[in-house]
Amino acid sequence: MQIGALPSYLAPAVSSLPVRPVASAAVSPDLTRAAQAPATPSPALGDEQAASAREEADRSPSTQSASKQGEAEPSPQQQRLEQLQIAELATRDREVRAHEQAHAAVGGSYAGAPSYTYSHGPDGQRYAVAGEVSIDTSAVAGDPQATLSKMEIVVRAALAPAEPSAQDLRVAAQAQAQMLQARAELAELRLSEAAEGQTERAQPSEAAESAQQGDDPEASRQPPRSSAADLDLYRRTAELPSSAPLIDLLG
Repeated sequence: MQIGALPSYLAPAVSSLPVRPVASAAVSPDLTRAAQAPATPSPALGDEQAASAREEADRSPSTQSASKQGEAEPSPQQQRLEQLQIAELATRDREVRAHEQAHAAVGGSYAGAPSYTYSHGPDGQRYAVAGEVSIDTSAVAGDPQATLSKMEIVVRAALAPAEPSAQDLRVAAQAQAQMLQARAELAELRLSEAAEGQTERAQPSEAAESAQQGDDPEASRQPPRSSAADLDLYRRTAELPSSAPLIDLLG
């Protein structure tokens, strides 16, 4: 419920206007015009100036941002340079990945997974600019044949890319040196195995001969002949007189 009297009404204050003096014949027209001129600018003119000032202030940020955008936008020449740089990085990325994947594919279990070094292009993307693949070049202990087979794979893996690097060539040379050493060890091993085989074959033949002599009773009763005894018998025979009968030395 609303209680109260009628709302009070305040009458607007009457603005005082400058009183124009009555011109007299003794007063100069210039002084009359100066007295009639307003002492302060009219409110309408001040409002127009304030509005124009606000419009200029509102337009200034947009104008500044537009000028900044114009300055940030790259020139056509700079855009072409960035496109060329992106194309070079993309080509390098493909070459590096193909190179390292060739190592890993041929190396098999002796090669590790490829790892890459990246660079950011003007477009904000990452591009591989270098890479590596670890590979096992150690010899197989106690097995030169397995070492030889392993080093053959290592050499093929090192030379698998279309354009092997200097490091690839060094790895291949190291593996080839391991192959030479493995071949030498394998040759020595085969020679020792051949000598052992000959010794094993000679022992059964000697045992067979001794067994055969043991089965022959006459051979066992017959004493072995001595070359020294035969020579002494020849000397004694030579000293006999010529009329003596010849002795058959064949026994």
